[in-house]
Amino acid sequence: MSSADAGNGGELLERLKAQGTVKLGLAGEQPYSYIDKDGELTGSSPAIARIIFKRLGIPDVQPFPTEFNSLIPGLNSQQFDVVAAGMYITPERCKQVLFADPEYEMRDAFIVRKGNPKNLRTYADIKKAGAKMATGTGYAEIAYAEEEGVKESEMLLLPDQLAGLLAVEQGRADVFAGTAVTVRNVVRQTKSRKAEYTEAFVPKLKGKPDLGTGAFAFRQTETHLRDVFNRELRKMKKSGELLRVMKPFGFLAEEMTTMTAKERCA
Repeated sequence: MSSADAGNGGELLERLKAQGTVKLGLAGEQPYSYIDKDGELTGSSPAIARIIFKRLGIPDVQPFPTEFNSLIPGLNSQQFDVVAAGMYITPERCKQVLFADPEYEMRDAFIVRKGNPKNLRTYADIKKAGAKMATGTGYAEIAYAEEEGVKESEMLLLPDQLAGLLAVEQGRADVFAGTAVTVRNVVRQTKSRKAEYTEAFVPKLKGKPDLGTGAFAFRQTETHLRDVFNRELRKMKKSGELLRVMKPFGFLAEEMTTMTAKERCA
């Protein structure tokens, strides 16, 4: 049963308030949304969701873990209510879901062997060196690498950044490409002695620099829920609360953004 009502932009908010719970789709990627070693839901997206949905009259958030590639199909088949996974806004995804305004903008970075023996700092470097690249299944980094001539068929596609770190440490890949915060965190948290992360950079897409921006996603019928969510998100940005919530997960002040979903979907 669809929660949409042709006239009012969806009834999901009222249903969620009545049941007191919102189900979050997440893909187990640190630091965006994941289940920690104690079995608890954590990450920047769930932390934001708890605050905003509570203010909207929905006190409980419930995780629905799935593969990254399954987030949009799962949302649209109503397995959960919202994607809370720091998902990048892309024009292609904008045709399938309704994005809230982004909570962050992010550069890319690499995990490489200690000392960066192949001197890999950009996707062009990967192509030039003929290096073996790994990244996550369904990640935006695939398109960034393809822009520089690295074929997806030649990439090692892995479930997450921890698998990427291990692939680099074990020599199965020369480089793992991910968001700067993701690769920073995994190298620091594992205290890797064999790998390091590179300096963040802005990749290119369609010939232009492309800063990735991550946001919550809703079904396209749920304009009302998206609009009230955006209203609360804007208040958090304006007061500085959003950075305070995201900082413990490794986000930096320069990674906050005032960009809108409309700008990113264009």
